[in-house]
Parts: sequence; structure tokens; C-alpha cells
Amino acid sequence: MEGQPSDITVTSTNRKCPAVTGSARKIKDNAADWHNLMMRWEKLNEEGFNVAGNIVDTRLTHFQGDQLPLVDDFSSYSSYSSALSQQTGGTAELQDQCCKLQDVIDKMVVVVTKMERLMTSQRGVQDLEEFQFGPEGRKFPLFHSWNTKHFEDSSRVLLESFSQELKLKQLILQELAHTADSDLCMVYLSCWLHQPFVPAQTRLTLEAMLLETGHRPL
Repeated sequence: MEGQPSDITVTSTNRKCPAVTGSARKIKDNAADWHNLMMRWEKLNEEGFNVAGNIVDTRLTHFQGDQLPLVDDFSSYSSYSSALSQQTGGTAELQDQCCKLQDVIDKMVVVVTKMERLMTSQRGVQDLEEFQFGPEGRKFPLFHSWNTKHFEDSSRVLLESFSQELKLKQLILQELAHTADSDLCMVYLSCWLHQPFVPAQTRLTLEAMLLETGHRPL
């Protein structure tokens, strides 16, 4: 994702604001949590890309064509033994890298699960606001211009993006270790790196939320 992820750190220390209470406080805290989870995702994405690159290197180096030389006579045995040894070593290395990538994806699952909880929390705020003020909501916004429905819609956009991207990552893990075609491997790596389900608009949605809630200066 594009942007400047390191220009602020949104944590509980800069959430404290005595003037912000109730629904506003909850929404502001949720915005901070969205920021932190997305930064966590980006770190995991970079880590996973490096591991996926190692899987591709191992796959193409040790298992091109998944073929071992045939033994026609004793003179061929040395080349067969060498190829078998190379493939056996490659299998262990490949398995190790696949386990590392699975660990990255497991951590991504945790991130998305926490995003789902944020979505549930935001929906709860919306339900409370409708109960208190009716379907039209408050007459005046909690912050600058957004109503609570806008926050819920933005949260839904973020959750859908990362949920779909997680499914793609899981698919790449399944396919990457079994692909001998170098071009297809590059496609998988490119998809992992560029995250087609997390476009630049996703970053803009987060930035807009941070601006609205005061985590970014206007």
C-alpha cells in the first residue's frame, strides 16, 4: 500500500483526550486500532514476500520438471545419486520455507480476525446511535463531517479488502511449492507483493478516517 506508515504511531498513549467520550471515544480508538493492524499487516506482507521468494528459488533450483535421471548402467549411478541427494536436501529446505510462510499467514489470520472485531464494534456504535437518535442519526457530527454510518461503511471497505487479500495469500501458499513454471512463480510473487485486493484506495480510506478522528492534523 502507498503512503507514509512511519510518520505517526497511533497507540493508546495518544488516544487519551478528556473531551472525547462515549461513541466518539470508541470510534477514535477503533481508528487507531485500524491503523495499527494495517501496519502489522504490511510488516507481515514484507516478511511473507521474502519467504515466498525463497520458496521459488528452492523450487526452481532443486525441482525443475520434477524429473530424476534414469539409471541405464553403473556409469549413470553417480549422476542419479547426486540428483537424488540434491532433491532430498531441497525437499527439507522447501518444507522449512513453506512452514515459515504458513506461520506468516497464520499471523495474518489473527490480524483479519481482529479487524472483524473492529467491524463488530463499529456496527455496535452505529446501532446505539440509531437507538438514541433514530435512523437519521445525530444532527451534528461527532468530529468534523462524518456520521457514524460513514465510519461503519469505511470499516467494511477495509475489512473486505483484507479478507479477500488473505484468501489470495492462502491460495498462493497452496500453489507456490508445487509450481515449476518460472513465469507462474513470478506471477504469484508479484500478486503477493502488490496485493491486488488492497489498492491505494484502501490506504486513502484509512487516512480519511485518521483525519476525521483527529489522529492526523487537518
